[in-house]
Amino acid sequence: MKTNRRWSWAAGLAAIAAVASSAPAFAADTVRIGYSMSLTGLFSEAAPSQVTAYEFWRDQVNAAGGLDVGGQKRKVELVSYDDQSNPANAVKIYEKLITQDKVDLLAAPWGTPFQLAIAPVVARYKFPVVGNTAASVQLRKVAPGYIWFPTSAIPDKMGDELAKMMKAKGVKSAAILANVLPFSQEVKSFLLPALEREGVKVSVNEDYPPDIKDMTAILTKVAAAAPETVIALSYPGDSFLFARQAKELGLKAPFTFMMVGPTFAAFQKAYGDSVNNVVTIGHWSKNKADWAKAKPFYDAYVAKFHEAPDALDTVLTYMSMEILEQAVAKAGLDHEKLRETIATSTFDTINGPVKFDGVQNATTPTAFLQIQDGDIQIVWPESFKTADFRPKTKW
Repeated sequence: MKTNRRWSWAAGLAAIAAVASSAPAFAADTVRIGYSMSLTGLFSEAAPSQVTAYEFWRDQVNAAGGLDVGGQKRKVELVSYDDQSNPANAVKIYEKLITQDKVDLLAAPWGTPFQLAIAPVVARYKFPVVGNTAASVQLRKVAPGYIWFPTSAIPDKMGDELAKMMKAKGVKSAAILANVLPFSQEVKSFLLPALEREGVKVSVNEDYPPDIKDMTAILTKVAAAAPETVIALSYPGDSFLFARQAKELGLKAPFTFMMVGPTFAAFQKAYGDSVNNVVTIGHWSKNKADWAKAKPFYDAYVAKFHEAPDALDTVLTYMSMEILEQAVAKAGLDHEKLRETIATSTFDTINGPVKFDGVQNATTPTAFLQIQDGDIQIVWPESFKTADFRPKTKW
């Protein structure tokens, strides 16, 4: 389940002689980009999806000659540390990256608590960061200026849209299983009243610890209630556990939702056709025809790693680097110019156009994905979908 990828990179620097042409000049020094990551600890299962995106982006940029910094091409070097799944460690690491390592740019750590934790640090040092894998209504309380969040999977919007989707599909009853971690509980706090408004009865409402090892008792209770929808507000580890034990018990629900994990390539590898037609969070698919960069990104990623990218975290992370890259091309490495550029520009990404309203993506709708025959499709909202929703008939 956990994929401990470690790709090392040693950059050989060479001064490229200037020639009389319209080609940009190349600089011999690197652009150093720093970040922390939960390589060990509770959230380490999610780390590979983000690390691969950072390293894939770096390799693509360097293969093209380097990052465009005001007309100069400069190779990219990543500087990273393990925050051990502890937001307090992330705060110390970002202080170190800024004050001791003196990196040129920063990238984001994994997850909402970590990106909220570093927000005061980057504001204090006036060092802009494009966030990625963070989603909470608390993000809106972050003072605009030095950190931005590209996702549209914000809990209040997710709760409303999931309830609307269920009503549109004729759902009348639901069971909710929720990890006690903050993101799951925040989504549930908005989902429950939204379901009541839409006339969906909640027959089971159970919480469970993040280190749960056996869901048999909870799933047996769900099976006895026979709801039309089972909603698992899960993190990666418990998504894998839920899928395995739901299959063992033959759990039946035409609408089956799991939160974080189903978009991992390892998830589909582990369970194959049994997770066909599972619904999950996310707002990206390679099949979105009007996103010119989506399919080329997917193809290049598969060619390198021999598996599909995580349609949630890998995509969000790569998007954040696309935004940073385009901003640096316009503003260079001056932090105030970068801040202004990120705050006011529209960016062309693999997830379509992105423009920020304060700290939040103002262009991408809240959406849901579904695994369909090994592919990831957007199935909600109707105006945004790449395929129709399919009921889940079996495990």
